[in-house]
Amino acid sequence: MSFLTSLASAFKGGGGVRVPVARGFVSPWDAAFDAGPSGAPFDYRQAVGEAYLANPVAQRSVRIVAEGVGGAPVACTDPALARLLAGSCGTQPLLEVLAAQLALHGNAFVQILRDGAGVPVELFPLRPERVQVVAGEDGWPAAYRYVLADRSLTLPVEDESGWPAVIHLKHFHPADDHYGAGCLAAAASAVAIHNAASEWNRALLANAARPSGALVFANGDAPPLSADQFDRLKAELHGAFQGSGNAGRPMLLEGGLDWKAMSLTPADMDFAALKAAAARDIALAFGVPPMLLGLPGDNTYANYREASRALWRLTLLPLAAKILDGLHAGLADWFAQGPRVDLDRVPALVEDRERLWAQVSGADFLSAAEKRELLGLNGP
Repeated sequence: MSFLTSLASAFKGGGGVRVPVARGFVSPWDAAFDAGPSGAPFDYRQAVGEAYLANPVAQRSVRIVAEGVGGAPVACTDPALARLLAGSCGTQPLLEVLAAQLALHGNAFVQILRDGAGVPVELFPLRPERVQVVAGEDGWPAAYRYVLADRSLTLPVEDESGWPAVIHLKHFHPADDHYGAGCLAAAASAVAIHNAASEWNRALLANAARPSGALVFANGDAPPLSADQFDRLKAELHGAFQGSGNAGRPMLLEGGLDWKAMSLTPADMDFAALKAAAARDIALAFGVPPMLLGLPGDNTYANYREASRALWRLTLLPLAAKILDGLHAGLADWFAQGPRVDLDRVPALVEDRERLWAQVSGADFLSAAEKRELLGLNGP
């Protein structure tokens, strides 16, 4: 029996068999494989390497968002559903992984693993760049193809019993029917500028005390340098004046030579301001107030408390609601009541909730049911 045949037979019937190629399989071609959607505006693997793995601002922004959603207090009345949502992918909480995938890629694919009785026992997040949407004749997704190197496995949208097999969470994309738009694409230009500015500063340090310029003859009657003299002078400049260890070392010129600086200084090119502006653009793309990243020159919020409240109101709560609502929509056949974020247990929103509780409690013209609805207590 072939590898793909064994995978297909194991998956048939909606059994709780994990996708074998999704975890624990390392291919020598994996690093070079790109299974993103056709026509993608950028290389996702390269963008992740340049942003999340190499850029401190982008990585910290994603971690603030992902860890915030992963640590959000979730209220759920069904213990079985609560256990599913509290699952993990390795050592990372499920909700944290999904939030990071949505922020970076714009898509998150969750495989529903069930036991012999057909009850979901685990939610397993698939790597989004390895998943391709297989459209049916009517254009709607008919299946999801998980591709790794030269291996692939097709996962149906619904199994033979008519139950969902994969949950697709995505951000809105105005120009794509099947894939969502990630924040990483919007931040790509700012990440490139920020990385280039950092590389400039690193190169400047490595070439300290050796500004770009030209050696010119002060005496126009002097004979031109021979090839040997030119090579010797170049080697001496490289060995004696390049590098941070030679910073501040004076240059002694003879034979009518004069040094003329030709390049602009970092202050002239305003690299510090350019790098700070790029860092703020990165934070903006991921929905994180720059103040929480310690970026200079940001006075949008009066203090960290206001910035943290804005982070929850504008970024974390909408993203958490999208993930929880999407998961419940895929699990509605088994769980009638969906989960929600318990706003009363979010430290950044304590003052807002106390104010709302006081206002609602003092409104005698409201019924108990109306008060519960205003406080968001009609759910689980």
